[in-house]
Order: sequence, then C-alpha cells, then structure tokens
Amino acid sequence: MVEFTGKRIVITGGAGGIGIETARQLMDRGGHVVLVDQDAGRLDQARDTLGRVRLATFVSALDTPAACAAALDAAGAPVHALIHLAGVFERDALDPEDHGVWNRAIAANLTNAYDMAVAFQTRFDRRAPARMVFASSVAFRRGSAERVPYAAAKGGIVGMVRALSRKCAPDILVNAVAPGVIETRMADEIIAERGESYRQEIPLQRFGQPGEVASVIRFLCSADSSYVTGQTITVDGGITNA
Repeated sequence: MVEFTGKRIVITGGAGGIGIETARQLMDRGGHVVLVDQDAGRLDQARDTLGRVRLATFVSALDTPAACAAALDAAGAPVHALIHLAGVFERDALDPEDHGVWNRAIAANLTNAYDMAVAFQTRFDRRAPARMVFASSVAFRRGSAERVPYAAAKGGIVGMVRALSRKCAPDILVNAVAPGVIETRMADEIIAERGESYRQEIPLQRFGQPGEVASVIRFLCSADSSYVTGQTITVDGGITNA
C-alpha cells in the first residue's frame, strides 16, 4: 500500500511505544516520517528498530514556540500530518507548597500541543486536507485520582481539538485519540501497582497494544477519515463504558 507516498508526517513523543508503532504503519504505506523526542538515545533505538529509509529524527523538548516550529521544519517540506503524542505522566501529591507537577503537566501535555498547532498553520501541505491528531487520554473521561494535573491537561486537549476543528476547516482535519491502559513504558508504573484490578474493569479483559492505537491514528491521517473532524476516539477496550 502506498497511501502516504510523498507525504511528510511529524510525530512528537516519537520514541515512545505508540509513536514507534505509528511511524511503522505510516512508513509501511510510503510515508516520510520525522520522529521528535527529547530523548536522543531512545530516538537512536527507534532508528535501529524502524530502519533509516524515509525516517528522520529530531531532538527537542518542545518547550518554546520556536522549538515547536523547528520540529515541523525538520520535515524539510510542507507537512501532511502532525501527530502530537508528547507528554508527561506524573503522580501529584496535591501539595500546596509545590506547583511543579501542575506546571509541568500543563506545559508538556497542553501548552506544547497548542504551540505545535499554531506552528502547523503555516507549514502544512495544501495539496489535500492536512491532519492534526493529538493524544488525549481516558483520564479526562474517568478522572485520575493520583494525577489530577494530567487529567486536566488531557481534558484541555479535547477542548482545543474541538475549537481547532472549526477554526482550521476545511483545510485541516483535527482529531484526538484517548488511549486507555496501553502496554507502553508510560503505563508500566500503574500496571505494576494496580494491573489486575484495572484488567478486571476492562470488558476485553486485557491491556491495549501500541499498534492498536497506532491503527486509529493511521485512519485519522488517511483518506478514509475525510469526513471526520473535531472528534476524540477512545481506544480503551471499553473501560469507559463499563
């Protein structure tokens, strides 16, 4: 399949499990992918895993508007799709003396998403409707008692997606995915702590795999999603309906 042949796609948080699987699926279909991550070592590992044909990497913390613009410019040409997966997932003690977790959660899960979206406005490929796909989380639907700032930031992603889908139409389709418990490094801690209790809540009785989220992202970047915008698609094995 060559659906993404000649198309440039930027994936932030690209060295994570979902980022790598998304890159694999898009590259298998002809896409040229730029993986963006702040961890240079893990980006090198991603290159070893995925190969170096139609793949580039870019090291960035995405902590300023200029850094976000530079990440898109690393594609070397107008970008068909921005897939923004970058984020942090920290426990919050609700300590009135420490605002750090809140500040980091908003900056690294929401502010950089906004900055990436703003930068994309002047860098997208206008030959066909472009795509922006953002990572929310079931935490915004169910709440996350130990990670209140994270849940708040992921709820902000949903509101931003809805607003951007109106602002950017018809040139850019804007959507989000809301993964549940997916077997990635980010989820290792909660799986270790409460894995069996979580599993019992999931109607499918198992945790998700990175490729199962990647396939939804691939759909949202494809021609098959040509009438889908402003949506948040939950990928959680049914836990939010249980």
